[in-house]
Amino acid sequence: MAAVLLIEDDLTFSRILEGFLQKHGFQVTTNHNGKDGLKTFLARSYDLVLLDYRLPDTTGMDMLVEMKKVRPETAVIIMTSFSDIRTAVKAIKLGAFEYITKPVNPDELLMIVQQSMKKDRPAVSGKKASPVKQFVQGKSEASQHLHNYVKLVAPTAMSVIIEGESGTGKEYVARTIHQLSARAKAPFVAVDCGALSKDLAASELFGHIKGSFTGAVQDKTGQFEAAHTGTLFLDEVGNLSYEVQIKLLRAIQERVVSPIGSNKEIRVDVRIITATNDDLAESVKRGQFREDLYHRLNEFKLEVPALRERSSDLNEFLDFFRESANQELGKNVVGFNDEVLHLFKTYDWPGNLRELKNVVKRAVLLTTEDVVSIQALPVEMITAARTPVTKPTPAVPVYDLKALQETQEKEMIVKTLQEVRYNKSKAARILNIDRKTLYLKMEKYNIQ
Repeated sequence: MAAVLLIEDDLTFSRILEGFLQKHGFQVTTNHNGKDGLKTFLARSYDLVLLDYRLPDTTGMDMLVEMKKVRPETAVIIMTSFSDIRTAVKAIKLGAFEYITKPVNPDELLMIVQQSMKKDRPAVSGKKASPVKQFVQGKSEASQHLHNYVKLVAPTAMSVIIEGESGTGKEYVARTIHQLSARAKAPFVAVDCGALSKDLAASELFGHIKGSFTGAVQDKTGQFEAAHTGTLFLDEVGNLSYEVQIKLLRAIQERVVSPIGSNKEIRVDVRIITATNDDLAESVKRGQFREDLYHRLNEFKLEVPALRERSSDLNEFLDFFRESANQELGKNVVGFNDEVLHLFKTYDWPGNLRELKNVVKRAVLLTTEDVVSIQALPVEMITAARTPVTKPTPAVPVYDLKALQETQEKEMIVKTLQEVRYNKSKAARILNIDRKTLYLKMEKYNIQ
């Protein structure tokens, strides 16, 4: 029986949810605040955590970060009454399996819970990826340019950096490079560096021996060794600490790794592909990323375009995701009505292809007729699509927040976030503050 931890401060809703899950065969443990929820989470292993976004003593986002530090493999679904696509994107980036809004649709919730339990779901870090599935690459100029470069670099042994916004399909591009290379029959191992804590990153990448540190109860094979003769994909590589960057550089240069606590050197033959939604070159200038490591990784660079830059591919992506959802859910939805298509074309898609896939799957699940109508779309998406978006100016001026009065800060932060399409890294650079300070100020001024 699958074990579910429910952390929800609404007593009535938690009882309803607990009864619903127990009825479908799940063992449910319930807590009503973050402190008790985290204590329960640490006490035993759970298959899934259902986590409210706003708790009396903390936020679901902070809880998510703490949970992923301890057990990155545990699926976490965040629930909230506050609909905001950009918060959903942030939650997914931090490692959430899914983000759903209240009132919760029972069929939708059950589908997502069951998907989170699947053994072949994408791993948070370091599991061997499943083979490449058929995927529409698009016919737009941007798509063709990308895939021409993929075909060009794949047969080589070059290290590749893949840049692009969150949800654009960077891991798909990396997996395609692997499948088109001479290493296609060897392992493809994906590691989400953004989900690794500073203390566990070196162990995850290079392995450790039993007793080398507190919690090392048995030997662990590192992902470099697991990917031997194949490809190692490091997603969000810019999140690695400076100390781990040094070890990574040595592993790439000398083709050897040493598990933590061991003097033994293990020879590895691995092709490195990395991905980031930040500008690593800028991180190098700020001293946050080693320049020598950057040049080792940057033998070839690919830019994956955002979905809004591939508007002529939208219909192809919609049909592909609709057919995939039909097959997975046992449905037979044949298309989308004109109102839905118009909304899709005017929507900004901050979550890119990942968001599009999730929206289409949800719509197919909720549709009882032949075509998807607007009632099957998330309310927050409809609201966002109908809200005018401030167009970015050709050149974004640089402001120094330290020189501004507190009363001006909120207005300036909101304006800058809109101009850079809510890219927090770019906004922080423009505002002359670090990302942590930006998040604190957004929390202070309740900027979603």
